[in-house]
Amino acid sequence: MNKIATEILIVGGGAAGMSAAVAAAECGAKATVIDDNPRLGGQIWRAELGKTKSADGARLIEEIENGSIQIFNRAQVFDAPGDRSVAAETPRGRVELAYQKLILATGARELFLPFPGWTFPNILGAGGLQALVKSGLNIEGKRVVVAGTGPLLLAVADYLKTKGAIIPAIFEQTSSAKINRFARGLRRSPVKLLQAAVLRARLIGVPYLTDSWVMSVQCRSPNDSKGIITNGSDTGNLLSIAFLRRGKTQTIDCDYLACGFHLVPNTELAQLLGCDLNDGFVTIDEFQRTSKPNIFCAGEPTGIGGVEASLIEGTIAGYAAAGEERRAGESFAKRERTRRFADALNRTFALRDELKTLADEATVVCRCEDVQYGKLKDFENWRTTKLQTRCGMGPCQGRVCGAAVEFLFGWRPDSIRPPIFPVKLENL
Repeated sequence: MNKIATEILIVGGGAAGMSAAVAAAECGAKATVIDDNPRLGGQIWRAELGKTKSADGARLIEEIENGSIQIFNRAQVFDAPGDRSVAAETPRGRVELAYQKLILATGARELFLPFPGWTFPNILGAGGLQALVKSGLNIEGKRVVVAGTGPLLLAVADYLKTKGAIIPAIFEQTSSAKINRFARGLRRSPVKLLQAAVLRARLIGVPYLTDSWVMSVQCRSPNDSKGIITNGSDTGNLLSIAFLRRGKTQTIDCDYLACGFHLVPNTELAQLLGCDLNDGFVTIDEFQRTSKPNIFCAGEPTGIGGVEASLIEGTIAGYAAAGEERRAGESFAKRERTRRFADALNRTFALRDELKTLADEATVVCRCEDVQYGKLKDFENWRTTKLQTRCGMGPCQGRVCGAAVEFLFGWRPDSIRPPIFPVKLENL
């Protein structure tokens, strides 16, 4: 087992983690970034490292690559075995990293909501499909329906369109009235208003259907005139989507369905370290300090705010961890503006209660353990449900079904135990 010591350890190589590392290194601190992906960049930039169109991403990547920051890729932190140390699994075995200060920049994952047929092949998270395409999946000429809620739908649809996909429709579950109200508020932020206008212009001709959401999906052979449902094992099968639009059910066929229902913060490591949470997010002070001494947190685990907020929070955390609180304070006003924008975004695209009624008795909620909705609805809390049905006890350890049952039933996990990711026995 390798043991490594560093002054400031940053867990996560996305926008928040990279900006934290650069800020800490500017102050002369010895910074180390550990990330479970092959490349830095997080969900936003990692798959297009070196050719990113983002000025922020290109700048951070260049500064990290040309600087003195130590990088560990393909390393997944799964435990915190001692005081001021974490353990990670790498292709070369277990690595234990000792730190003086720790910055958690663990990002977020997609929220999946179950509906009949959601487990068929070619039904993916919106961000997940985008990541696959960035990694080489060819979707040229494929019909991709994008559904869910939030600006991410537009961004994903635009990206897929640039890669040759045909976008028959975008289903947005929130109302046009809420979106129009939000758009009017963008007049106070000309840059974001321009970004939204440019994005919408690039999608001219793509129907953007508000008050609309997927009800169920069936999978059929394109040569089957009777529309018999198949098991979806043939990659040539078509997805037939039943969706509700303003109270009326309609259908549409496609090759892929990309669903995006907000993001879920990755707070497992913070919880394992004993950091306080509030409403599902890590509690921080003005300098991004958590409730535990010498542990900071930045980005989505503190509140879903997007890449701009993550960059600013990462910078504040990096300066503060390096002891430069004055420099950290220079970004407070910028952070407050991003928080106000994030609050408005979250109010506009809040999930409607009708989405809780989509699953039927036979709809699988926990895909790892094949647990159906009908087996869950009679329980009263997450702990009893796990004991009686094994829901949340598969390889993903509740990362998919846990957030789903929280939305459906209001249950929240009551404990976090190591390892927080599946790990080889030899590395425990």
